[in-house]
Amino acid sequence: MSSIDRSQSVGGTRTYEVRTYGCQMNVHDSERLSGLLEDAGYVRAPESADGDADVVVFNTCAVRENADNKLYGNLGHLAPKKASRPGMQIAVGGCLAQKDRDTIVKRAPWVDVVFGTHNIGKLPVLLERARVQEEAQVEIAESLEAFPSTLPTRRESAYAAWVSISVGCNNTCTFCIVPALRGKEKDRRPGDILAEVEALVAEGVSEITLLGQNVNAYGSDIGDREAFSKLLRACGNIEGLERVRFTSPHPRDFTDDVIAAMAETPNAMPQLHMPLQSGSDPVLKAMRRSYRQDRYLGIIEKVRAAIPHAAITTDIIVGFPGETEEDFEQTLHVVREARFAQAFTFQYSKRPGTPAAEMDDQIPKAVVQERYERLVALQEEISWEENKKQVGRTLELMVAEGEGRKDGATHRLSGRAPDNRLVHFTKPDQEVRPGDVATVEITYAAPHHLLAEGEVLGVRRTRAGDAWEKRNAAEQAKPVGVMLGLPKIGVPEPQPAVASGCGCD
Repeated sequence: MSSIDRSQSVGGTRTYEVRTYGCQMNVHDSERLSGLLEDAGYVRAPESADGDADVVVFNTCAVRENADNKLYGNLGHLAPKKASRPGMQIAVGGCLAQKDRDTIVKRAPWVDVVFGTHNIGKLPVLLERARVQEEAQVEIAESLEAFPSTLPTRRESAYAAWVSISVGCNNTCTFCIVPALRGKEKDRRPGDILAEVEALVAEGVSEITLLGQNVNAYGSDIGDREAFSKLLRACGNIEGLERVRFTSPHPRDFTDDVIAAMAETPNAMPQLHMPLQSGSDPVLKAMRRSYRQDRYLGIIEKVRAAIPHAAITTDIIVGFPGETEEDFEQTLHVVREARFAQAFTFQYSKRPGTPAAEMDDQIPKAVVQERYERLVALQEEISWEENKKQVGRTLELMVAEGEGRKDGATHRLSGRAPDNRLVHFTKPDQEVRPGDVATVEITYAAPHHLLAEGEVLGVRRTRAGDAWEKRNAAEQAKPVGVMLGLPKIGVPEPQPAVASGCGCD
């Protein structure tokens, strides 16, 4: 391992690639991993590298039954590449690494570094140690060594950013292994969070998403149950910050002061991602979810009363052990009553190491599939009906990058409305940059997006657009081999564009 193949290096500098799986927290951690590597002198490999970088990092997820199979399949794909390229290194981090620390190197002995969720800051040191000692380095910390936001970062967007306000989770949901892997909730100091937001805004960021495993439980670690609503209001006082979102809250901790803060803070967006998981009280009890159907629908009613145009989205698990047809019908009832703009629906799968994986009455796959299809059909119908209500409205869109896969062929651009709905709109004659704001009138609705087919009513150039332009020019000026423009993975698309992958909120 001491000899280094420079064929994929740029100007004598080693290249890296980070592959991210799972939830928003992993995406945010990957920004830190990229920042750490670039701070150590690595450069990002081109998008077409496909494993040909000098260092390939897997940031893993452990919440699916087949997560390990997916990892080892990808590692196996890289094994011959690594054998043919002396000096190439492979690192595995994230939740699966935290869980399977002792087995990864045994099953894939060509892996150089294994690190956990609590010590991502050690990656460059571990890579160098593995190179010098010519043996795998496995280092898993049992508690958080440094809050992720204190580490260097390579943000994936010039105009939008994640801001982590807490890590870990104090819940004990029977289907979720995340608390065991990420630990108990640990909150950042409010002053540190606001200082980071202000610094981001100074760089040109105009939208931030407050991020936590259970974001609205923020304050329990510092002894202030209204800390989250106070934080939202404080974000409203930051000049230049146009949009504030957060993900993902838990119904147990969603209090009236948070609803009031959302309604009364001008830059708090009229959008809420509120995981349901099930509409059945017995299933919620078996899941150890500390709310029931009436409590959940009561929150939705209060939010709609305070913020009439709010778009509410959710997560739902179908086929949890013991779920009866009557239980499933209760979930359909909540979907009809809540009228979600969108729902991320999951067929229950065993999470190894969770209590639910050992429960009796596991539901047959065919039954789960049939219920899942009924739920998806109902939600598609509701999503379309709710989107049709947007036709004729005039909306301000934050222009996005990479959200409209067909934009080139259709001569359109794409953006997000304040309530986070995705809108494709006619490309105007004047220049419009990601981060700028376009005013459009909605002319057509589909279940998962809106169209504005008329002329754009106005374009407002923003500091965020300036930041994107400056960053894009800097990327293009880099040597060949570094990604041009902004990378697609990990851009903090306002929720619910990124699903709650852990399903633990």
